[in-house]
Amino acid sequence: MTLKTLKDHSARRLAEGMSPAKVAIINLGCVRNTVDSQSIIGTLERKGHALTPVEHADTVVVNTCAFIDAAKQESIDTILGLVDLKKKGKIKKIIVAGCLAQRYGSSLVRELKEVDAFVGVQTLSQDKVQASAYLTPPYYAYVKICESCFNACSFCVIPKIKGKFVSRTIDAVIDDVRRLNERGVKEINVIGQDITAYGMDIYRRKALPGLLKQITAAAPQVPWVRLLYTHPAHITDELLDVMAAEAKVCKYLDMPLQHVSDKILKRMNRSMTYGRTVALIEKIRRKIPGVFLRTTFIVGFPGETAKDFELLLNFIQEHPFERVGVFMYSREEGTPAYALKGQVPRSTAQKRYEALMQMQQKVAERLQERFIGKTLKVLVEERAKDDMKIYTGRSEFDAPDVDGVVHVRTQKPLRIGDIIDVKITGAMAYDLTGEAA
Repeated sequence: MTLKTLKDHSARRLAEGMSPAKVAIINLGCVRNTVDSQSIIGTLERKGHALTPVEHADTVVVNTCAFIDAAKQESIDTILGLVDLKKKGKIKKIIVAGCLAQRYGSSLVRELKEVDAFVGVQTLSQDKVQASAYLTPPYYAYVKICESCFNACSFCVIPKIKGKFVSRTIDAVIDDVRRLNERGVKEINVIGQDITAYGMDIYRRKALPGLLKQITAAAPQVPWVRLLYTHPAHITDELLDVMAAEAKVCKYLDMPLQHVSDKILKRMNRSMTYGRTVALIEKIRRKIPGVFLRTTFIVGFPGETAKDFELLLNFIQEHPFERVGVFMYSREEGTPAYALKGQVPRSTAQKRYEALMQMQQKVAERLQERFIGKTLKVLVEERAKDDMKIYTGRSEFDAPDVDGVVHVRTQKPLRIGDIIDVKITGAMAYDLTGEAA
């Protein structure tokens, strides 16, 4: 069996088809891809392959993303860079894995003949633990509890790439959590495309609240448990009550809204309305005092008018979010939104993107100022190279990679991975500054 014929096989079959080699992996896209890349690494290591940086590798595996145009372009650029290295004789083999390979594998085989194999997305095993390999620092980790999504948003290609929604069993998740607790991690990030739908396939109910209780019980040494990617239509009172009651659950909720105009939400097939959104936000803030809310919005969606966008601008001022990400609509083949009338010019979407980001920066600056003079728990992550008395870290209100940091001044060395008290002395739109207590 040649590598080329493995394009529809799993990483396990791929590893079996390879002679022992020095292998590097490049991970692109979201943190869900990080977990998949860890699985690939674990498989390769079990089969006797040695993991190494790209500059020392014989074979390079790139785990790609294909969610939006920018992600696809990054994936293609990375592959072309590896092709150049191969032509120069610096690497021997290139393997393309993940969403790009899954979605465009047949055409990529024709266009990128220098690539030795195309391997699609990793299949989530319902009853097995995650790989023991890690691409994260030793003090935090991701636990994927489900894969794909059944919300059928009109703009989204995830179900087409990932297949049907799948939840892992509670036992498998808790086995992961216990292992991470023994490993000494300080933060567990619970992830999936829509973790609020967890259990609806295998338990026929929204089982996240019960799972969250079991996670906190199974991880007595882990101070922080964070939830990432919750769908607003599936957030229940029970989940909010558990978040409020469990001290180690970060008071942080990532809840992508995508828009607030009823017309646009209907076109997006989001199962939400402006009124339901406002009511949910008010309920969350009432049930979880001091909660940090993160959301994302899409601007330039087909049919979005100046009036729809003005509604969105007003919304983030009247119902401020601590963290907001903004994306310009990406027209993806095979989605219902691709054929919608009223496609918005790219230049208009760009202007709306910039206006919304500028507005959110003002909102964020105002919200950040409330921390000045207060003391926060901060997970220490890095020491500044040019100043030995400055460190950076994150509070429970900052998810890895996507949110801001806390710049910490100290008179004594700090240990990376410790959670310390920091008195906040300054605030910016996304970052805070403070003194180690």
